[in-house]
Amino acid sequence: MMRRQNWILRMSTSALVAEKVWNDIESTHSVSDEQLSILHFLFGKNLERAMRIVDQRGVKRMLGHPSGRSIFQVVGESKRKEEYLCFPQHYCACYSFFYDIVNRGEQLCCKHQLAARLASSLGTCIDVKMSDHDLALMLSHL
Repeated sequence: MMRRQNWILRMSTSALVAEKVWNDIESTHSVSDEQLSILHFLFGKNLERAMRIVDQRGVKRMLGHPSGRSIFQVVGESKRKEEYLCFPQHYCACYSFFYDIVNRGEQLCCKHQLAARLASSLGTCIDVKMSDHDLALMLSHL
């Protein structure tokens, strides 16, 4: 029981630190070496993979009109180049999200969530405008 409580405390602290770094990046639309170092410490190889996705322009923000609601569509790294719908802070449709985050609780988020958060914070995601109806249809397939 004590190990579980310690793990929850570490994860909560890590999430708070990450949120502070994300807010700083969002406010400047740039990332410093120190911020990258902190994010790498928190997310490890998932951050490296997310950075590759962002560098390859693999993040789209699907924007509903007129509501302004959005969801991200992030390209995977497999040869099939699957696209995963995700909310950066809450959910991703990929297998890793359910296995590593929900089931095992080993990570704070998956590489697709990190890529969406990074691209959004830096202002480098591709915005795709669509009707609220089309966005709702997209979300109904989750």
